[in-house]
Amino acid sequence: MATTSDPRRGFLEFEAVGQVFPTPRGPFEALRDINLSVNEGEFLCVIGHSGCGKSTLLNMVSGFLRPSHGRVTLHGEVIERPGPDRMVVFQNYSLLPWKTVWENVELAVKAARPELPRASRAQVVEHHLAMVHLLDSRDKRPPQLSGGMRQRVAIARALAVNPAVLVLDEPFGALDAITKEELQEELLAVWRVNRPTVLMITHDIDEALFLADRIVMMTNGPAATIGEILPVPFERPRRYESIQEDPRYAQLRNHAMDFLFRRHAHDVD
Repeated sequence: MATTSDPRRGFLEFEAVGQVFPTPRGPFEALRDINLSVNEGEFLCVIGHSGCGKSTLLNMVSGFLRPSHGRVTLHGEVIERPGPDRMVVFQNYSLLPWKTVWENVELAVKAARPELPRASRAQVVEHHLAMVHLLDSRDKRPPQLSGGMRQRVAIARALAVNPAVLVLDEPFGALDAITKEELQEELLAVWRVNRPTVLMITHDIDEALFLADRIVMMTNGPAATIGEILPVPFERPRRYESIQEDPRYAQLRNHAMDFLFRRHAHDVD
């Protein structure tokens, strides 16, 4: 049920959110009392050990899961189902292997924006493939592409729909270090164009410090909650070299490491 929009609310809100899953051994409380306000255009990274409920939070924003308690709202309205205003980029690319790069992006645009005439739709696809430097590969199919190129297609497909919220589920987790760094810089460059709100899961502290405006650090499950929110003070646009030379970088990194590996150490992560 939709709620009335309240100008005092944040753009994306988690209000007293909890999640309990039924199991053969009884109820399992994955999340407890999550309260978070995300600003429009903000880049937020969620970090924590396996089992801390990061993916559960993203599934709620995506509309794949309804919380057991509390609510998640966007523009003041309760998120009840998936929609084109929230696009997801997964670690495993999720491309249709029998379709070309162009067709993968065009299919999403056609589904989300059916009112666009064919010529306008083609312009949108071309623009977003150019943004991720894949226009020359438009006729290739995913099996012909490297992992980094496939993830570029997935990002272009998500952004071409012009979503209000971009949900990133460890999108660079399967890539080598050099490709990961290149794509992180490309992601920021593309994000600056339309500035969607981004909610991203990562296990990589350096990645979070490079990309995020704030880092949400989760406690361990069960009954995981937000342990601390770490503001990232570096000005944009950012370059890895410049922020790593900033003395605040080491301080923030050590603080996050202390949270994850001393205060909330995880024996099996």
